[in-house]
Amino acid sequence: MGGGPTGVPASGAPPYPPLLMTTEHAQQSQEHIGQTRRRFLAAAGGAVGATAAAVSLGPAGSAAAAPAAGRRVAVLGGGVSGLSAAHELAERGYAVTVYEYYDRLGGKARSMDVPGTGSGGRRPLPGEHGFRFFPGFYRNLPDTMRRIPFPGNAGGVHDNLRGGTEALFARNSGRPDLHFPLRRATTLPAPGDITPSWLRDQILSVLDLGTRLPAHEAAYFADRLLVHLTSCDARREDQWEKVSWWDFIRAGEMSTEYQTLLGIGQTRNLVATRAEIASTRTVGRVIIEALLLWGLLGRGMDGDADVDRVLNAPTSEAWIDPWETHLRSLGVEFVLGTQVREVLYAQGRVTGVRVSDRDGGRERTVTADHYLSAMPVEHARATWGAALRAADRQLGRCDALRTDWMTGVMFYLRTPTPVVHGHINCLDSPWSVTGIGQAQFWDVRDFSRDYGDGEARDCLSVIVSEWDKPGILYGRTARECTKDEIVAELWAQLKDGLNDSGKTTLRDEDRIGWFMDPAVTGLGGPDPQNREQLLIHPTGTLYNRPTAGTAVPNFFLAGDYVRTDVDLATMEGANESARRAVNALLEADDSDTERCRVRELYRPPEMEPLKRVDELRHKLGLPNTFDLG
Repeated sequence: MGGGPTGVPASGAPPYPPLLMTTEHAQQSQEHIGQTRRRFLAAAGGAVGATAAAVSLGPAGSAAAAPAAGRRVAVLGGGVSGLSAAHELAERGYAVTVYEYYDRLGGKARSMDVPGTGSGGRRPLPGEHGFRFFPGFYRNLPDTMRRIPFPGNAGGVHDNLRGGTEALFARNSGRPDLHFPLRRATTLPAPGDITPSWLRDQILSVLDLGTRLPAHEAAYFADRLLVHLTSCDARREDQWEKVSWWDFIRAGEMSTEYQTLLGIGQTRNLVATRAEIASTRTVGRVIIEALLLWGLLGRGMDGDADVDRVLNAPTSEAWIDPWETHLRSLGVEFVLGTQVREVLYAQGRVTGVRVSDRDGGRERTVTADHYLSAMPVEHARATWGAALRAADRQLGRCDALRTDWMTGVMFYLRTPTPVVHGHINCLDSPWSVTGIGQAQFWDVRDFSRDYGDGEARDCLSVIVSEWDKPGILYGRTARECTKDEIVAELWAQLKDGLNDSGKTTLRDEDRIGWFMDPAVTGLGGPDPQNREQLLIHPTGTLYNRPTAGTAVPNFFLAGDYVRTDVDLATMEGANESARRAVNALLEADDSDTERCRVRELYRPPEMEPLKRVDELRHKLGLPNTFDLG
């Protein structure tokens, strides 16, 4: 059983019951406190696209208000950013139509049926582009998830999240694996007690316990983190955005262990970008600080959230399908199987959008009062003509934004094989392999009873992030391999990391099938293609990311490439950008409607005095206090 196109209808296992609006959910939505338009303008300085500190309308489950004249919005793209924008707009009484390329909503987050695999009243095996996870520092997306009703859940689909308790950093050649606990520290420092020396001690203790780094290298890395933690915003944007993570931590001068664990493992494996080019601002601020450091200390989290969370069922079942149902109840319309060809521009405004059926047939022009582009950047920028680009120069700068491949393979196994209660990071794998055993988290599902032909009992979801380095079986890059060769190579790299030190975690006889996103085509040929790529973050990326509001008064941008506070290609960034786009639209529409609340990354108050010192030093051209070279 190989990867292929989707389209086999689900059958068998009982679907989730019809969505209901719970009293608790309505009360949660009503608890949001709004902000008047005047206060919004004061906070935002009147700039289109500025961040508002207001919150979303409630109640989320209330019927959509009848749209007034001039309040029709065309949302181009039905991924996370497009659905997030449609949600916020519909709650505010706008008539929204979403145009989506695929036949299912959700973009890269959607689930797909593996064709021909369901029998005996079961659903087809579930396939996905790659596993979805929801770090605890996500706060905008979880707010939206709480406002999507789900039967039996007071907190909507948010209650379908499950926390992982441990991450496995697997090593090959018999080297000991690192099991990293993901529960918050049981004893947290009192407010104000977090000092640079305390943080340095904590970082050193983790590195000493979990790695074989030489003491001087561990100490140097801890000191570099202190530099970033105490750097002011201006230094981060002016200096560290231009410096690669590799150079910032001086990986080129350190041991292979240092390079693998603290360089490659934190960039290529997690966000599909290379440490040699990845922006220090992005890596340090989001991955090291928000995800790891403050997450484990329980600071700036989504309520009592775990550091690492996944859904309790395939993504579309647990989240996207209920979302679609809720949005339809709010009056949102969806036009699926539609390709956006060109955003039409004349006389200072967008006048329409030229679209066609996905196969190129039935071309037509759709119109609205406002247009919100929510497609991935590699597809969005192809729809912007010369006149539109001339109207706002930031659109042209998007051509400099870079994407890369980060695509998953689902392995279906006869034997439950959870490996670890969380994610797996195969640090030494040449293809930067990560994965997770999914069935252990699907507590509302019995895998063999509900999916496939009853033979598969687990799904090991694995992602390839490095497509340009030779593998261990064929000596070829992933791009040069056929799909079957990629599967064999990937399985071999997994076993190389998990089946050493006398243990056998993965057995060939347990593997009964696999699935790869059909968006990847032409593998093994001269021109492999991937329609679903990932934005990466080389140095200088920040300067080319556009704002959600544009110089065209009825045209707005959402997507994980848009400038947001989270500054990383994530579902959180997609959701935050949608909130900013809706706020910009409301401002352009001169609306008195409450703005969307935008929650920014946590800023530890203990670091603020040191950042103010650094701000002065930066203005004087001096290095950070802790930057000793």
